[in-house]
Amino acid sequence: MRTFPSLSPKDLIKILESKGFVLKRIHGSHHFYVNSLNGKITVVPMHNKDLTKGTLHTILKQAGIDKEGI
Repeated sequence: MRTFPSLSPKDLIKILESKGFVLKRIHGSHHFYVNSLNGKITVVPMHNKDLTKGTLHTILKQAGIDKEGI
């Protein structure tokens, strides 16, 4: 079983943008991304540390991205 890498919010945004997500709005330290193809919305907290494993899994699930596909 492969270990899941920890990602910074900036690295996650690069993945989301490669999958068709576009920044819709910013509210405080949270960036809202929308995929116009499938209508999915996800929120990325922009903090200065890596995302926790649970937060990262939740964001990927909301975005409809398989964690093996990163």
